[in-house]
Amino acid sequence: MSEAQEKRREKRKGEENKVTISVVSKNKTQDVTGSIYALTKDISMSGVKIQTDADLPINSLLRIEMALAKSHRLVSVIGKVKWIKQLYGNEVFEMGVEFVDTPPDRVMALLEHLYGHKVEKTSED
Repeated sequence: MSEAQEKRREKRKGEENKVTISVVSKNKTQDVTGSIYALTKDISMSGVKIQTDADLPINSLLRIEMALAKSHRLVSVIGKVKWIKQLYGNEVFEMGVEFVDTPPDRVMALLEHLYGHKVEKTSED
């Protein structure tokens, strides 16, 4: 088991979903504009591995729209690029993105998607 795998807090589920990425903030050495289209490779409650043709700097802040095929939901989250590696020269990259400031309704949507059943809200009396 690699050191990176040992640091993971959440179990990851391998699956491909279409994603659209918009860069919210980035390193000034790279100029990325418009939407980036990509695929998830795995997903968890805390983040996602994405395969893309965009070489984004570490710590870039991204708005990610994920079309979750299994649960037929569109979920929008904000994430930060934690690592990136080249897969095929300068043409295809894989990056790890950690979700940040995820609103409760999006957390619920991810829970339902990952665990396959509707999560009931609890109320405090």
